Amino acid sequence: MITLHGAEGVVAEGQACAAPPAHGTWLDLEDPSEAETALAQSVTGLAVPSRAALSEVQNSRRLNRRRDAFYLSTPMVAFRDDDLSLRPLGFVLTPERLLTIRFQPLAAFDTVKARQAERDGPASSVETFLALIEELIDRMADTLETTSDELDSLSTRVFTFDVSANGNANARRDAASPPPFAPKRRDLALRRLLRAIGRRGKALAKLRSSLLGLGRIVPYVAGEAESWLKAEERARFESLRLDIASLDEFETRLSETVQFLLDATLGLINMEQNNTFRVLTVVSVIGIPPTLMASVYGMNFKHMPELDWAWGYPYGLAVIALSALAPAVYFKMKGWF
Repeated sequence: MITLHGAEGVVAEGQACAAPPAHGTWLDLEDPSEAETALAQSVTGLAVPSRAALSEVQNSRRLNRRRDAFYLSTPMVAFRDDDLSLRPLGFVLTPERLLTIRFQPLAAFDTVKARQAERDGPASSVETFLALIEELIDRMADTLETTSDELDSLSTRVFTFDVSANGNANARRDAASPPPFAPKRRDLALRRLLRAIGRRGKALAKLRSSLLGLGRIVPYVAGEAESWLKAEERARFESLRLDIASLDEFETRLSETVQFLLDATLGLINMEQNNTFRVLTVVSVIGIPPTLMASVYGMNFKHMPELDWAWGYPYGLAVIALSALAPAVYFKMKGWF
């Protein structure tokens, strides 16, 4: 889809963009076809980079200048829980016009389009570019704040681990008194915790890629296009640079929290496994003395005094039972089970 925007909102759409008026400053291409790409090139006289070109990872490919046009690209997330994939976002910025190339719907673009229809909305190409970057950064900040709240909730679930009917931590238990729930349910709850932490870690990695991309674009344009910029626009670029730096620090702390929660959850899993092995060890140790006693009285010697006793059989059973009970009582006193 191809749309031309100006100071009064939408100026033209589709083939109507072939003869743009002078006040049409922003040409937006959303998942463009070959025909729309060709039309954009004929209208602006600028080369429209392909999706493959926008996906290049080299810094020289993502940030370069051709005469008075800046060609910029960055990976961008869609800011939707059901879609965490990174897709390229491209900008071609000149003093007269802004060309954007994207391959997914972005709410930030819709917000700027609505603002352009207002009297005090962005009018020039640089103002529109700044408005888009500001909206993208605002949405990154909102997403990071939401992720921070989710990690706080996960932290509570990890450090007050208990299995309730819905798998949430809703009660504090003493470490010496584990909750009386089936191991299968505890394993399921731990798996859910791992998956939840993994999803947040994956989302943060995507956001970091987008944040780093914008973090390179803003100072590059501010430095290279200094002769174009007004004083208030330079101030906005500096404000954006500081915002990105603060979000980068915040994202780093959240990533560290994700790693900490992951380590803690893996520690809980190790504890659950140790508990299982401990039970098996206790059971095997308790079974050794009865086996020894039964082996003694199962030997085929001709002269065994107990064979002639009237209470020899009950005596043998009692010895076997006591040999099993004694280690069981010992381990119980030690708190092994």
